[in-house]
Amino acid sequence: MPRLIRAGQRLRFRGADRPYAHWSHSALIVGQDGAIVEAEASGVRRDHLSRYQEREYHLVRLGDTADERDRRQAVAYAEHLVGQAFGFGEMLAVAFNILSGRRISFTRKSHLICSALVARALERTDAIFDPDPDGMLPADLAKHYGVKP
Repeated sequence: MPRLIRAGQRLRFRGADRPYAHWSHSALIVGQDGAIVEAEASGVRRDHLSRYQEREYHLVRLGDTADERDRRQAVAYAEHLVGQAFGFGEMLAVAFNILSGRRISFTRKSHLICSALVARALERTDAIFDPDPDGMLPADLAKHYGVKP
């Protein structure tokens, strides 16, 4: 699945934006102990950052762009989604958009792909995203935050 995501992102992210297509997954850290919430094919789940210690990842710190209340709201939103199904319809809509250039949506607010989950949670802070968070890919988040491999 990561290879397919990267390949699809490379269709959209070209030239100077190409390095952002390196990233194929995103998750939100929800605890000081390294607890994360992520959306995977099995659904939205709570796990631990240590799961990725053998893989390349980049930690984005919000710094002073989010106060404590914003952070609590972002975490509460992500935690609320734990146990929900993965957004397969949303993934198909994103794939259709990449391949055709046309935007369609199968959005169900509780069924998200990984990057949409993170973007929707971060909307509880001062984050404003373009494109629409429901159609965002990990590369969109990477570009927004300037994360290159």
